[in-house]
Amino acid sequence: MSNSPESKPPRLLFLAPPLERWNLISPNIRGACFVVVGAFLLIVMASLVKHLGKTLPAFEVLFVRFLAGLIVITPLVWRMGPKIVKTSKIHLHAARGFVGFMGNLCFFFALIHLTLADTVTIQFSRPMIMIIVAALFLNEVIGPKRGIVTILGFGGILLITKPFGGGFDPWFIVALGGTIFGTGVVLTIKLLSRTEETVTIMFYFALFTTLLAFIPAMFVWQTPTWMEVVLLALTGTLGIVGQGLFTHGVGLGETSFVMPFDYMRIVYAFILGIIWFAETPGWWSYGGAAIIIGSSVYLLRTENTRKAVAKDD
Repeated sequence: MSNSPESKPPRLLFLAPPLERWNLISPNIRGACFVVVGAFLLIVMASLVKHLGKTLPAFEVLFVRFLAGLIVITPLVWRMGPKIVKTSKIHLHAARGFVGFMGNLCFFFALIHLTLADTVTIQFSRPMIMIIVAALFLNEVIGPKRGIVTILGFGGILLITKPFGGGFDPWFIVALGGTIFGTGVVLTIKLLSRTEETVTIMFYFALFTTLLAFIPAMFVWQTPTWMEVVLLALTGTLGIVGQGLFTHGVGLGETSFVMPFDYMRIVYAFILGIIWFAETPGWWSYGGAAIIIGSSVYLLRTENTRKAVAKDD
């Protein structure tokens, strides 16, 4: 008789070691779990950025965040040898580093000056911006349904920013700018991934963003307290671990199933904003978040369907 985990009666399943039981779970569920945990860590990181931004310059916090990534990736590059850093696409790596630096800079400034919930929610309008970019620069046909959903999604952004009343804050433009730069990161990654190894892409991103952040950070550098040093280190660590869990989760499960769980970041942002910073989002924020989540999930699912149909053809 086989002693494999699959042959064990359901009533004895609880006796299996935790790792065995974990491996029996479907890849989609495991992937979703990684994404949910990764999302939480990334929002805790964002909260620490917002907290540190009250006493330290944003450029300094940003520099430490990127430096932590470079420190983590360098031993891996060293172990893999010089061949891993050889590239003929250095201009694309530099472009990705620049848009990544600008996107993170906008995100950090927005976190410091806006509520956590609104800043994070606006970041999730990226699928709608991708639709616009695809239509303008890639001559992609949007279609009436996707067009209407995209317009609704931007309507959700308007609800959050409230440009029609006295509640509008110019920092919302910075938050939206960070999302646009984030779209540039996605596009450059797509171009680089055709010929470059993942480690190569990660290394050059960490290198260029660290160098770009170092220059302004030196002009505004403020010696942190020991507690701030600990929090800065924790910020960098959570960013790397959170992104790693998210990436692993997406790789485990089907994109159309796993990606919607990343919207837990918005839920976490609302909760931590209330508990940590005593931020009480208005109904405009809740309504805008619901519209953006709904629109983005719809666009994500239709995009995956289109890719599946194109692959079958």
